[in-house]
Amino acid sequence: MAFSAAVAGASGYAGGELLRLLAGHPEFEIRTVTGHSSAGSPLIEHQPHLRSLAHLTLQETKPEILDGHDIVFFALPHGASGELTAQLANTRLAVDCGADHRLRDATDWAAFYGGEHHGSWSYGVPELLVRDTGSGDLVKQREALRGATRIAAPGCNASTVALSLAPGIAAGVIEPQDLVSVLAVGPSGAGKAAKTHLLGAELMGTANPYAVGGTHRHIPEIKQALRDAAPEGSAEPSLSFTPVLVPMSRGILATSTARIRERVTRVQVREAWESAYADEPFVHLLPEGAFPRTADTLGANTCLIGLAIDEAAGRVVVVAALDNLAKGTAGAAIQSANIALGLPETTGLSVDGVAP
Repeated sequence: MAFSAAVAGASGYAGGELLRLLAGHPEFEIRTVTGHSSAGSPLIEHQPHLRSLAHLTLQETKPEILDGHDIVFFALPHGASGELTAQLANTRLAVDCGADHRLRDATDWAAFYGGEHHGSWSYGVPELLVRDTGSGDLVKQREALRGATRIAAPGCNASTVALSLAPGIAAGVIEPQDLVSVLAVGPSGAGKAAKTHLLGAELMGTANPYAVGGTHRHIPEIKQALRDAAPEGSAEPSLSFTPVLVPMSRGILATSTARIRERVTRVQVREAWESAYADEPFVHLLPEGAFPRTADTLGANTCLIGLAIDEAAGRVVVVAALDNLAKGTAGAAIQSANIALGLPETTGLSVDGVAP
């Protein structure tokens, strides 16, 4: 029998991607979709590409409407889901695609988001290397997702950078300080609300940096993930993070660099990433000399990574590409839900993108 599912925030980009992937999932049945100002209107008016879901009507986003489903996915702006999720008494699994439950440190939440901190849930990036709090051994984050009832799906930029750098931090082949990441980002990550700087006329033919100088809200999330991967006694990670809006609707291309530790060889550097992702179905290290394009990940639940060593600078260069709405948000949420419910992790998710 299929698991009943509800999607809150179904009229937005993240909600639409959740629905697109869930519509092809053999074990999930979409029973309820909700919106805010869109409540009462047919889903198809807001997501005209989802023809198989034309029978659904958007309802109000209220706990009494959402509670009682096996799974509730939240695709709401930050600060909007925390109060709702606290009222789900009869929901087996809640997955929040917003930021409300990602950060463990209330001080970080106050500094980068503000408002009430609703606590942290199991972080929904299964492939991340983390240290077991008891033994100190390296495990994957998926172990914390098995049987979970509350999951925080990641920030798309945050998971891209964390997946890029965590293997080197965990293996001790790169320095955790002086990390630099510059990202080319599609505007769909900012949501569907009308904003002047996201209009096509403002984006076409230009690249626009934003949240420059350490102000982006995903920075504490990235540092939290890297801290979790680091050996005991490691220095606090420091990161210069600069996202740049570019005229592509979907996708992230993150170029991250880090200082290679003294006496670490080229072979050791590459082995850190190879061993981290050798058996992963969705995170793929490309052959030496090959680097990903965002086009190769569109619509797929994949993160593709290319690795180079800049010997003159003494740095490793990691280039990662993913679809911010798929692997960066909705795909990660569904992948994590699969694990939590004991389903095969790859159920309903594809490694094949759309081209051209």
